[in-house]
Amino acid sequence: MAAPINDMFSFCVEPSRVCSYVEVRPVDKIKVMYCSGECRQAALEQYHQVLCTGPSREDPEHPLNKLQEAWRGIHYPPETCSIMLMARMVASVKQARDKAHWLNLFSQFCSRTANEEEEIAHKLLGEKFQGQLGLLRNLFATALYDDNLSRWFTPEGFRSLFSLVGTNGQGIGTSSLSQWVHGCDAQDLPAQQREQLDAFIDQLYKDIEKETGDFLNCEGSGLYLLQSSCNHSCLPNAEASFPENNFFLHLTALCDIRPGEEICISYLDCCQRERSRHSRLKILRENYLFTCSCPKCVAQMDEPDVTSEEEEEDEAEGDVEGDDLEDEMTDV
Repeated sequence: MAAPINDMFSFCVEPSRVCSYVEVRPVDKIKVMYCSGECRQAALEQYHQVLCTGPSREDPEHPLNKLQEAWRGIHYPPETCSIMLMARMVASVKQARDKAHWLNLFSQFCSRTANEEEEIAHKLLGEKFQGQLGLLRNLFATALYDDNLSRWFTPEGFRSLFSLVGTNGQGIGTSSLSQWVHGCDAQDLPAQQREQLDAFIDQLYKDIEKETGDFLNCEGSGLYLLQSSCNHSCLPNAEASFPENNFFLHLTALCDIRPGEEICISYLDCCQRERSRHSRLKILRENYLFTCSCPKCVAQMDEPDVTSEEEEEDEAEGDVEGDDLEDEMTDV
């Protein structure tokens, strides 16, 4: 099942027309590419007039360039939480004739910054990051302030906007590398070969990251209203994917789903889902503000409350002694 185009916040008017080799995403100092003249015109009419830097593209003092540079210097959220996606939301409202339509659309996404009932606060919005958030908010307001959106530029409103994108932003994997990795994941391999392949892929990403920095996987981020309404399960019956190598998101069933049965996706990646219950709960509480009670978590309720990292440390204790043990724990 694919989300209809009205459910997407993306570049393309007709995703089916996007050629698989065309990447329609902004990359530093590279022009934005579109699948057609109609798509480019739609972007111009929707948000690009506000975000176009024109001859100031290389000017480090341009407000939007300063905002992006600050983001690159901080970059503490996941790459799927893009400051420019937030900027495009503001730009779309600023350019729209029917501003209420866009505001209503964005209001349907979860944007809470804390769960008071369970006393959980988003890990990226705590005291530790107040300085960075304040800097981003000031630069954001300088570049994009609009009276119609004044609440988004207040400290709490900016936190809420930040949370909206951080909670609902869907990473869009369209690179050739991500497609190759997806193909590897689909291979039916013996356990030992699967372990060797996974280790190779993990090391490949680490080696590439040494050369390219943290932005290797910053292939794009989008808001999909239908997909964002799906609840989480550590045993999902559906998954989001981009099989057409464009911005057209597909929700694909992973098993037979009965009529009336809830469609659940996983907010965790494949590796995270294999971690201990305590580790999974920690990630979900810090990033999505809830305690998971899916069948897998309920079945593992009697497991020790230790993270996967702590379990690995316990196993390693028997292999290191004296100073070696102290160094390993310090490194961790």
